Amino acid sequence: MISTIQAIVLGIVQGLTEFLPVSSSAHLILVPWLLRWRDPGLAFDVVLHLGTLLALLAYYWRDWLDMGKALVDGRAMPRRLLFFLVIASVPGAIIGVLLEKQAETIFRSPVLIATTLALMGIALWAGDSIGSKKRKIEDITIVDALLIGLSQALAIIPGVSRSGATITTARLLGIDRAAAANFSFLMATPIIAGAGLLEARKLLHSGLTADLGWGFVASAVFSLLAIVGLLRFVRTHSYRPFAIYRIVLGIAVIAIAMSRG
Repeated sequence: MISTIQAIVLGIVQGLTEFLPVSSSAHLILVPWLLRWRDPGLAFDVVLHLGTLLALLAYYWRDWLDMGKALVDGRAMPRRLLFFLVIASVPGAIIGVLLEKQAETIFRSPVLIATTLALMGIALWAGDSIGSKKRKIEDITIVDALLIGLSQALAIIPGVSRSGATITTARLLGIDRAAAANFSFLMATPIIAGAGLLEARKLLHSGLTADLGWGFVASAVFSLLAIVGLLRFVRTHSYRPFAIYRIVLGIAVIAIAMSRG
């Protein structure tokens, strides 16, 4: 069991890091490791991800409603976007099922997480800086959707970051900063919802507690703040601060791991 304070802290960590391109899964492993807390496990992770799902639906419900209506009224752009989001979600869903066991064991190594944090930080820095970046969300093609979806599949490895991988790929494909973030967040909705349903059985075995509820609320609130904050930030700033943070954190984690032996 974890305490109420720990549940709230981890909920805040999940909320802020799920949508900032810094890897929520890495932080949910590293924070207990650094503070010598007990690892809350994947069942608690599921509750926190359900909080982020609520935030996504609260922010993007109009977009999903518009895409749903387009299936009836035949408007091309929303239907096209929905189709691409479905296509982009398939690779992540398949890889997530195939590598579920590894996600619970070998992928939770602090050294592996530190390495992927730093490497993806370098990739994010390069992707955000190289080439022209003027394409909008309506310019995304089926090839773009597949490539972004494949990059999302890498997020099964903590430290890669779902938003980090998808935003990096979108930026490499020439998509502007706000559009890259919006497409990343929209495509996160079905994958988080699907994962939550698949993992719900673990909640039934572990039982629902007040601490889980506090974690859920903290995750939902701070996820919404992160979505709004990042979209405002990238209108006038680059993703470079997040890349630097990832690299510095990766180096720090490796140093701490070496000092602990």
